[in-house]
Amino acid sequence: MQHLLVTGGTGFIGTALCRHLLDRGYRLTILTRDTGQSGLIRHDAAAYVSSLDEIATDGATDGIINLAGQSLNSGRWNARLKQQFIDSRVDTTRAIVEWAGQQNPPPRTLISGSAIGWYGHHEDTPLTEDSVANDGFSHRLCQRWEQAAHAAEAFGMRVTCMRIGIVLESDGGPLREMLPAFRLGAGGPMGTGLQYWSWIHRKDLVRLIDFALGDPGLRGPVNATAPAPLPQREFARALGDALHRPARAPMPAFMARILLGEFADELLLRGQRVLPQKALNCGFRFEFPELPGALADILDSD
Repeated sequence: MQHLLVTGGTGFIGTALCRHLLDRGYRLTILTRDTGQSGLIRHDAAAYVSSLDEIATDGATDGIINLAGQSLNSGRWNARLKQQFIDSRVDTTRAIVEWAGQQNPPPRTLISGSAIGWYGHHEDTPLTEDSVANDGFSHRLCQRWEQAAHAAEAFGMRVTCMRIGIVLESDGGPLREMLPAFRLGAGGPMGTGLQYWSWIHRKDLVRLIDFALGDPGLRGPVNATAPAPLPQREFARALGDALHRPARAPMPAFMARILLGEFADELLLRGQRVLPQKALNCGFRFEFPELPGALADILDSD
């Protein structure tokens, strides 16, 4: 039984990941700000701490999964909130790496969160892990986040940075926000609808993180997206088809900007066509490579 330290283990992705890892026989220490939450996973192999100081530095931790970070959908963006996005990711990652360096021996592996925002805004150019980035806030945020994680290599750790796309499940993420309107037949494309959305079913993301734990060939940046990204208007059409509702009510770009400000420009109205080249090359197989199958699974279990 391997022992893992997980940060962000009570969030939208982390909760599903921890359940999966516990089912697989891992022992988990989960770092969370609120160890008294009623929604915490109750399991003999799961322990909760609110500080790294509560974990013994005795070399008993085999790996770290770092998913900590304030949600980018936390309100209308301003300078203060954007700094919180940075601090919650970069400072936490630095603290984890410093803690790992005090272990004897250090954990073997650090799998750290990142996002496809690293690439900045692109049109329809396919992007792999070898592609270059365009500058912007999302790129600078992810770049600093990844740099903080790669500092763990100084302690001999394998570092994998998961560049996560749009994560789909009905209990969180953008799909939860979209479903009410689409169920009423009031959904549709955003802006031009030509911007690519690179998505992944949460089940496949959890499986890919687990896969990365056991594959020493997965290091550096890894695109955590399904192999079939598609323009947002096609995403909207597929969601409407899955719900048997029309999806022709567009949200003009100016309205998205009025409602959501810079968040709309950074994450909704512009996009990236990201491909999971490393994962595929290492033999990972997606359970939900195409959007219709992913939506069918999500909505059938909703």
